Amino acid sequence: MTFSPLVLMIHLSQHSQANYSIQPIDSCAAACTLRWRQRKLVVDCADETPPLLPSPQDQQWLTNCLQRSPVALVKLDLAMGEIGLESWATACHQAKKPAYLRLSSTPNMPQKLRPWNWQLKRIVDWLAAAILLLLLSPLMLCLAALISVFSPGPIFFEQWRVGERGKLFKIIKFRTMAVGAEHLHHQVMGTQTGLHKLKHDPRVTPLGYWMRKYSLDELPQLFNVLRGEMSLVGPRPWALYDAVRISPDLRLRLNALPGITGAWQVQGRSTLIDLNIVNCGDLTYLNSWSIRQDFKFLLMTIPKVLSGFGAY
Repeated sequence: MTFSPLVLMIHLSQHSQANYSIQPIDSCAAACTLRWRQRKLVVDCADETPPLLPSPQDQQWLTNCLQRSPVALVKLDLAMGEIGLESWATACHQAKKPAYLRLSSTPNMPQKLRPWNWQLKRIVDWLAAAILLLLLSPLMLCLAALISVFSPGPIFFEQWRVGERGKLFKIIKFRTMAVGAEHLHHQVMGTQTGLHKLKHDPRVTPLGYWMRKYSLDELPQLFNVLRGEMSLVGPRPWALYDAVRISPDLRLRLNALPGITGAWQVQGRSTLIDLNIVNCGDLTYLNSWSIRQDFKFLLMTIPKVLSGFGAY
């Protein structure tokens, strides 16, 4: 029997507390259990075998289901793994439905402990990002031209990252690797247990090495700041392949608003790739957060960038 996306919507809306399983689309790693709660679709890895919904054959099927449903947002289980999370995040993005990781809330985030100072930080973020984009636009246009000449293909590279309260967003960078390099990620990184960074990554272009050395590839992240997805200063924005490997006891860190620069970027960067140590450092930063500390990290960033400290 064939089910249409509309049937899926009806099933979800009529059975708010019922569990259903959905077989993985081609790129998903595991079957999923769906739960409907107050216009939120909660997606978990299926441990049991609840009533079976149709097996989607492609990404568009899932996108159509979400578009035609009254779902307001989707919450995803980290246990789905990188491929499953990316597949659902892409479908949610195409359906214009926000996607979040399912995380325990924490009362220790700066925005809850110091709400007025945090609001001031966000205003400064937006104003500073707008001014920097205006001032740096000639440089960014030059970099875009160099990429188009010496590395034909897309100028920008977008990748799913984890944002505030676990919201998934696409980070924007200048492309520093060969076209399609992301498909070789795990082949290149192998069994590396720490941060997935490699000093002599064969996928990086000669122009890309130079841009990375002086962090020029990160300039487009100012657009992420303008969109409210990032801050100028904050913890590292985790990619999905790193986020799924974070210890369960440290996953509260994923609730934080990420930044372009921060403690890891100025104190350790590529010289510090242990996931647990980096996350513990981020939690220390969050617990002691202040505007003064952010300003200090901004000032420390300038000499680090000019010297190419720990960049590759």
